[in-house]
Amino acid sequence: MTLSEEATSRLADVVELQPTKNSELQDRWEMESGSEVHQYLENELKEYYFRDDNSLIRATSEAAELVDVEPGVETDPDSDGPPSRIRVPELQAQIVEVLAGPDEESESVVSVLHKVRDAYDVDPSAEDVRSGLQSLRRKDVVEVEYRTVPTFRLTVSREDLEVSVAD
Repeated sequence: MTLSEEATSRLADVVELQPTKNSELQDRWEMESGSEVHQYLENELKEYYFRDDNSLIRATSEAAELVDVEPGVETDPDSDGPPSRIRVPELQAQIVEVLAGPDEESESVVSVLHKVRDAYDVDPSAEDVRSGLQSLRRKDVVEVEYRTVPTFRLTVSREDLEVSVAD
């Protein structure tokens, strides 16, 4: 199956963002709904993606070879632990830099929001930070602890995690 230029570009997004959800691809592809994303995946990329046990979208190994894009998450093959390398959007990279470490007390979305704003002189919304934390959680580099409100911390020390910003 030969892919169009658009389909190849979108497949590269799937490889880069995996594991991902319809909503992340909807934002990246500027589509109107998650249903539109699902329809596109089924119609154009069916052979190159699958949903894992948590219904997250992942690219097949053939897809990664086809588009020659670094996957969004790399884990040491000799380890069952968290990833050693991730490629994420800039806001998520900023979150990793300020978020409580694995041995520290977890913190709320609002706390992370203020730390990002203070450290980087940017003004993301609380929803953007929450979405970034959840995306990092799906990549297994952030864990959630439920207290009065959900709180977050890294699962891996910053020294053991290489973070690069995706274009």
